[in-house]
This record gives sequence, C-alpha cells and structure tokens, in this order.
Amino acid sequence: QAPLVESGGGLVQAGGSLRLSCTASGRTLNSFDMGWFRQASGKERELVTRISWGSSGGTYYADSVKGRFTITRDNAKNMVYLQMNSLKPEDTAVYYCAAAFPGRQFNSWGQGTQVTVSS
Repeated sequence: QAPLVESGGGLVQAGGSLRLSCTASGRTLNSFDMGWFRQASGKERELVTRISWGSSGGTYYADSVKGRFTITRDNAKNMVYLQMNSLKPEDTAVYYCAAAFPGRQFNSWGQGTQVTVSS
C-alpha cells in the first residue's frame, strides 16, 4: 500500500552526475519490474529505463540515455537506483520511480524528484 519514494534529485552542472534512489515501505520490490520515467516541463512522461524482476536483470534504456544512465537494484535493501552520468541540460525533468508486474504495464508510481542540469 505504501507509495514508491524517490530521492537524490538536485541541481547539477552539465557533465556532472547524480544517483537517484527508489524504495517503498510495507512491500517488497523484488518480484516486480522496476523503472524510471521522466517528465520535462511541457512534455509527456517518457520511459527512461526498465529492469526486469528476474535474476537476469534484463534492462531497457531509451536511446537518449544509453551509455550515460544505469539502472540497478539491490533486493536485499529493497532499493532501485538510477545512476546518471554525463548529464545534459535536456535531462532536466522530474524523475519518477515506477513498478510493474513482470512484463506488464507500470501501474505504481512515486511522487517524483526534480533533476535540473545547468549549462
């Protein structure tokens, strides 16, 4: 029942790095696909990355973040992370953690954390 909660956003200069974290109280995330979305001002929410529930940990990345962002999960800590490197001003957005039954559409969301990348 507890919502997903993101943290780690902030203001960073272009070329810098941030790591976002996601967790939930009262439920385990281990058996869910997890992902990160972002929504820039005036734009639609878009999928940034997804990681599968299984031991293979298969991942998907949007073309815009490939090679720069990495999604990981620590099931023992009930945490999911988004490591963001080489940040660009166009990465500026509210970032949302999300959960889904394996292979299904995301249906659980956090409130978002602001990431702002300055020039």
